Amino acid sequence: MIVKERKKVINYIKKRQIASQYLKAKKHLESDRYDVVDFKQRKPRSSRIYQFRITQKYRAFGHFVEDVFIIFNISDHQD
Repeated sequence: MIVKERKKVINYIKKRQIASQYLKAKKHLESDRYDVVDFKQRKPRSSRIYQFRITQKYRAFGHFVEDVFIIFNISDHQD
């Protein structure tokens, strides 16, 4: 799988200092090891939004555009 991120996501990652954790999770996705990062589809399934775990605190959200997974948001799911 090819994983790309939007510019605001990159800024969020740098601001929170989670770049190394994010790159590690991204590498797992790109090598098709989805279970390691808990990659799953969000409900309702018709929205076609997926999420994966970066750390225990942060989750990344994205969707597929053709064969590319685009990450459009990262959030602190504990707020």
